[in-house]
Amino acid sequence: EDHGNLLSRPRFSLIFSLRDLGWIGDRPGSSSDCPLLYREWARYGAFYKFQPIDLIRKYFGEKIGMYFAWLGLYTEFLIPSSVIGIIVFVYGCLTIEEDVPSKEMCDQHNAFTMCPLCDKTCDYWNLSTACGTARASHLFDNPATVFFSIFMALWATMFLENWKRLQMRLCYFWDLTGLEEEEVSAFETEEEEKLTWKDRTPGYLVNCASILFMISLTFSIVFGVIAYRITLAAALSMSTNGSSKSNVRVTVTATAVIINLVVILILDEIYGVVAKKLTEMEVPKTEKTFEERLILKAFLLKFVNSYAPIFYVEIVVPDSHVSLCVSCPLQCAPGGCLMELCIQLSIIMLGKQLIQNNIFEIGVPKLKKLFRKLKDDRSEQKESHSDPSKQPQQWELDYVLEPYTGLTPEYMEMIIQFGFVTLFVASFPLAPVFALLNNVIEVRLDAKKFVAELRRPDTVRAKDIGIWFNILSGIGKFSVIINAFVISVTSDFIPRLVYQYVYSHNGTMHGFINHTLSYFNVSDFKAGTQPENSPFENEVSFCRFKDYREPPWAESPYEFSKQYWSVLSARLAFVIIFQNLVMFLSVLVDWLIPDIPKDISEQIKKEKSVLVDFFLKEEHEKLKLIENFITRDKQRSRSERKRKRSRAASFSQFYRSRRGSFTSLSSRHSDV
Repeated sequence: EDHGNLLSRPRFSLIFSLRDLGWIGDRPGSSSDCPLLYREWARYGAFYKFQPIDLIRKYFGEKIGMYFAWLGLYTEFLIPSSVIGIIVFVYGCLTIEEDVPSKEMCDQHNAFTMCPLCDKTCDYWNLSTACGTARASHLFDNPATVFFSIFMALWATMFLENWKRLQMRLCYFWDLTGLEEEEVSAFETEEEEKLTWKDRTPGYLVNCASILFMISLTFSIVFGVIAYRITLAAALSMSTNGSSKSNVRVTVTATAVIINLVVILILDEIYGVVAKKLTEMEVPKTEKTFEERLILKAFLLKFVNSYAPIFYVEIVVPDSHVSLCVSCPLQCAPGGCLMELCIQLSIIMLGKQLIQNNIFEIGVPKLKKLFRKLKDDRSEQKESHSDPSKQPQQWELDYVLEPYTGLTPEYMEMIIQFGFVTLFVASFPLAPVFALLNNVIEVRLDAKKFVAELRRPDTVRAKDIGIWFNILSGIGKFSVIINAFVISVTSDFIPRLVYQYVYSHNGTMHGFINHTLSYFNVSDFKAGTQPENSPFENEVSFCRFKDYREPPWAESPYEFSKQYWSVLSARLAFVIIFQNLVMFLSVLVDWLIPDIPKDISEQIKKEKSVLVDFFLKEEHEKLKLIENFITRDKQRSRSERKRKRSRAASFSQFYRSRRGSFTSLSSRHSDV
C-alpha cells in the first residue's frame, strides 16, 4: 500500500525501515551470534581496522556506503600529509637558533625604540620585548612551508584522482556502472506543474537577496570583531595593571578569536535552516535538484562564515600600517602576521571539531532521544491497557531513535575541514595532523550514530558522491591561489629573499630587521596623539615602525620607498610563478593517474569483448535463419513455378487432344 495512504490514516504517524539486529548487534542479549557491523565497525576500539565497506553497502545501501568509503580514503590520505607537516614543524624547531632575524629582534643591545601601538595612552616600547613572538613565528614561517604548500596542492589532486579510481572500482563491484540517475519527483504537485518562470522569478529574487544579506551579515560581524579589537586594545593600554599592559596583544587576539568561533558555530546552525527554507521556496521539481540546490546554498553560506575571519587576518591586517595610528591595533605582531593567522586558524579549526563532535553530534542526539523516550513513557502510562511486563517490540525501540535526515551535515563538516587543511596550510602545517586525529574518531562516531542512534535509512543506489566532488575540486584549485597569497603577502618569506639577494652586503640575513623598520619623527605626531606622561618623552627623537617608508629627512618623507616597490614586485611575481607551477604539476598528476584502475579497465574490456562476441553470434545466427528462410522461400518458389508450368502443359496437351470436339461443339452453338 502507498506510503501516503498509510500516513493519511489516523493510526499511522511515521513509516521507517526496521533494523536487523543480526547485522548491527547493538541490543544487549541479541539472539544473533554475529553482530557484524557493531563488532567490526561501530566501536571506538576498532579504530585501527579497515571499514567493512561491502557490509555497510549491503545494510545501508550504496549512497551511505559511498560516503564512508570516501571518508575512509580521505582519512588515509591525511597520514602522509600529517607526516610531512610534522617534519616541517620539527625543521622549524631545529633551525630556530639559526634564524638571524629572530636573533636580531631578541638582541637587547640593538635597542630599537618602536612607535606607540595606539594614540595617547600607548607608550614607546623596545622591539626585544616581542622576542617570544618572533621565535614562535619561525616555527611556521620558514622556507619549508613553501614546499609544503606545493606538496599539499599536489596532495589534493592525488586524493581526488584516487577517489575517482576507488569510486570506479566500487561501481564495478557493486554493479553500478550501468546505473542511470533516478530523479524522484517528490516535490511536484499538480499546482506546481503549472508554475512558469514568471511565477518562480520572485522566489529566485528573494533567494538571491537573502543570500547576499546573510553574507553581508557575516562580514558585518567580522568588522564588529575588528571594532572590539580596537576598543579592547585601547582599554587595556590605559590600564594601570602592568601585566595587562604587557599582554595586550595576546589578550586581544585570543578573545577576538573565541568570539569569532562562537559566532561561527551559531551562524552555522542558522544558515543550515535558512538554506533549507530558501530551497523550498524555489519549488524544485525533483529530489535530486532539491538536494543539489540545498547543498550549494548551505556550502556558500558556511564557507563565508567559516573563512571570513581568516581572510581578514590574511589580507586586511598586513596592509595596516603604523603611519596612521588609528589603525595601529589592527597590526600584526612584530614577528609577522603568519603567527596571528596560525592562532586564528588553529583555534577555529580545533574549536569547531571539538564542539561539533562532543556537543552537536553526541550530546544533542542523546538528549533528543532521552526526551522522546520520556514523552513516550508518559503517554504509555496513561493508556489503561499497557502491560509493563511486556517486552517492547522492535518498531517501538526504533521509534525512539532519531530520524535520518540525510548525509548533507556529515559531508559539510568534512568539506569545511578539507578547506582548513588545504586553503591555509602554509600558515598552519599541523592542520593535517589535527584533522587526522579528528577523523579517526569521526569515522567510528558516525558509524555508531548510524548503527545505534538513528533509525535505519531507506537504501538508495548512487554511483558517486554527487555535487560534493565538484566542490572538493573547486576548493583544491582555490587553495593554490590562497596559499600563494599567504606566502607572498602574510609571510616574511619574500621580503627575506629580496633582502638576502638584493640589499644584503654579504648575502646573509644580518641587518634584515633594521632594513624592514622605518623612521618616524616624534615631532610629526598630530596634536593629541602623542604618548601622555611617557618617561621616554625627552629621550626619543625618532621611533621605528615596520614598513618600507622614506625617512623624515628625505625629500618626500613617509612615502613608499624603493624597497617597498621591489618587495611588492617580488610578491606579485611569486604569486604568478607559484600558481602556474602548481597548476601545471596538478594537471600533470591528473594526466599521469588514470581515472579507471588498470585491472578494472581490462575486466571491462573483456566483458565488452564477450558481449560483442555474444551479439555478433546472435546476429550471425539471425542472419543464418534469414538466409535459410530466403533459401527455403526460393526453393518453394521454384517448386511452385514448376507445378504451375506442369499444370499449364497438361492443360495445353488436354486442349490439343480435345480440339475436334471443341470445334464441333462451337459450330453447333453458332447454328443454334
